[in-house]
Amino acid sequence: MVKTGASHIASLKDGRTLFIDGERVADQTSHPAFRNASRSAAGLYDHQADPANLHRMTFVSPTSGGRVNRLWQLPRDYRELVARRKAMEEWAELTCGMMGRSPDHVGSSLAGMYMGLSVYEANDPKRAKALKDYFHYARDADLYITYVIINPQADRSKATSDQPGEELVARVVDEDHEGITIHGAKMLGTGAPFANEIMVSGFMGLQPGEEKFAFTAMLPMATRGLKLFSRKSYEASAPSVFDNPLASQFDENDAVVFFDQVKIPWERVLVNQDVQMAQAQWHETRAHVIQNFQCQVRLMVKLRFLVGIARKVAEINGIINIPQVRETLGLIAAKAKTVEGLVYAMESAGERYGDYFVPNRSLLATSQVIAQTLYPEIIDHIRTLAGGGLIMLPSSMRDFAHPEIAEVIGKTQRSSVAGSEERVKFFKLAWDAVGSEFGSRHIQYEMFYSGPAFITRGHSFRFYEWDRARAMVDGFLDTYGLPETRPASAAV
Repeated sequence: MVKTGASHIASLKDGRTLFIDGERVADQTSHPAFRNASRSAAGLYDHQADPANLHRMTFVSPTSGGRVNRLWQLPRDYRELVARRKAMEEWAELTCGMMGRSPDHVGSSLAGMYMGLSVYEANDPKRAKALKDYFHYARDADLYITYVIINPQADRSKATSDQPGEELVARVVDEDHEGITIHGAKMLGTGAPFANEIMVSGFMGLQPGEEKFAFTAMLPMATRGLKLFSRKSYEASAPSVFDNPLASQFDENDAVVFFDQVKIPWERVLVNQDVQMAQAQWHETRAHVIQNFQCQVRLMVKLRFLVGIARKVAEINGIINIPQVRETLGLIAAKAKTVEGLVYAMESAGERYGDYFVPNRSLLATSQVIAQTLYPEIIDHIRTLAGGGLIMLPSSMRDFAHPEIAEVIGKTQRSSVAGSEERVKFFKLAWDAVGSEFGSRHIQYEMFYSGPAFITRGHSFRFYEWDRARAMVDGFLDTYGLPETRPASAAV
């Protein structure tokens, strides 16, 4: 047995509380704001269930004996790490890298936490057992899990405990023999409408005295009191696949998640009111490394797609042989290859962590820092190559059905290598990738999903091999000094 698209769609019809445009959504799999993205998410599971892909995309769970996605695989050597990455890469290609919170993201977080089970055991054996049991459950069910780990923006000059209002930031408000109760909000809830379960946790540093904010727990999306408040749906605003080919299919959505006195049983509580463990779960384990390695794999695929758009812009506009254009395309290609090279380097320079083989975290931090500025730069290059061609397009595909409009389209949408329909179709895609609301959201996402620049650069500082670099300098300094001659004035 292996999870399929149909079984995933069925699992989403769970009665969760999801709001958009002033109403509660009865079934997101059929709602105009979510139905196509729901199918895209389901398509990931159909791809893995295809007999032609089964052995590349899945492996046998050691606890259930069933086949599950390789996102749950805990690599023990370089070969297994590469096999896992290839499965993630293949999934990312199905959405052109546009679905950042696909199931292999938070699933990877859990895998990294599980690799660091000893960190949990040293802190609290009961929470360690909860992690172990939940990981086995999630893996065997091949769950699609998302998370909320960021506090709502209110007054960013203040600490978590100093934010205004007692209902803003999710916190533990009660604890008894059954579990904990939490109340308050978290964001961004990316992919929440299409996920089976959600992790609620903290990622920003907490201080002593803020223990009530320092927890991690796993909840089914239909949990009583868990409420999703969706942002505007770009899918719902897309008139057709032809007009918005990306937004109409891959709008993974974001949502504010409000926990209204939500009771969570102990077996689903991984960290309980422990400031030190709230950080250790990400950085003393390898959760941060494994989850962000998935991000870089997906980004590698996404940049490859954007490089293809850049090349095609130049071809359709007849500028491919202009030296300056080739120079720009070469620069774009080099920037994309930088991330790809770092992905491969993270694997080949991987490191042992207990029984496991994980990506090199210094190189991961390097890629994260570079990516935050590289992505908007590539988008800007594509905009420059395309010029006004991105915006001087027919209003919608319906224009082609009007004889008078279609005649003018044929006369004005010209290219030496493409017909008018092909040209319009392509530039609609290019605009959706770099300039539409959907495209603009992706610029914001790629710049900030891993945190502000000072956070990613801080990781780079912390993980760099400074001792090795400094030793090279000190070693060279030791090879020379002042000449062994005394100044004439010193002679007696």
